[in-house]
Amino acid sequence: MGEVINLRSFRKTKERDERTRKAAESRTRSGRSKGERKRDEVETEATVAFLDGRRLDRESDEEAS
Repeated sequence: MGEVINLRSFRKTKERDERTRKAAESRTRSGRSKGERKRDEVETEATVAFLDGRRLDRESDEEAS
């Protein structure tokens, strides 16, 4: 005799696996994930803020001389 399976659970598992597969394809197709894009954006903003805070103002040096 064969193994008894719950068809509803089998169907749901199959659908979940299909959604997971499609999501993986989409991530591959679109490149980076949302988290990676957000992380890069935050790093860029931090770098710009750091550099702006240490910028030497050449205009104020010229006016003083």
